[in-house]
Amino acid sequence: MFIQTEQTPNPSTLKFLPGMVLLKSGTLEFKTKEEATKNSLAKILFSLNNVMGVFIGKDFLTITKSDEVEWEMLKPTILSAILDFFSSGGLIETDVSQKTDSKAKLHKYSKKDQEMVNKINELLEERIKPAVAQDGGDISFVKLKNGVVFLELRGACSGCPSSTITLKSGIENMLKYYIPEIKSVEAVNQ
Repeated sequence: MFIQTEQTPNPSTLKFLPGMVLLKSGTLEFKTKEEATKNSLAKILFSLNNVMGVFIGKDFLTITKSDEVEWEMLKPTILSAILDFFSSGGLIETDVSQKTDSKAKLHKYSKKDQEMVNKINELLEERIKPAVAQDGGDISFVKLKNGVVFLELRGACSGCPSSTITLKSGIENMLKYYIPEIKSVEAVNQ
């Protein structure tokens, strides 16, 4: 097995590509050692010093490190842990309670707003999520309120210095173009 790595726009996060499908659908995110206890790979990665976050996508992992260490020091240890995990037959558990596809609660929307929500989700799935996944992250619709779209950024996107620019210049402009009723786009976790 050969594991490639890619830099992300977030200097604290590195994308690992093991060359295999990790999840058939959805994503998993672990922000603490406690959250990682139910997932064997995340638990192993959090046992390493200076690992601060693990995000698992369809065919990639993004690992967030502490600012106390450089990637040159941490990357070989992470690569070895991932390689050992998969070489020994490890599988990624996809317990439904761990799924973090969206924090969208079931909101009651008017017919017009529901049509906007459907269009927002369609644009997210078809145009925005694939681009965000290339940078090692994910984005999910949370709610629509008074023309303001609330989104959750995860993986490499969470805490990324350029995420505000991406959110406002890229995503907000695209959504406004296709749905003129949208006033703005806000992140719920920045």
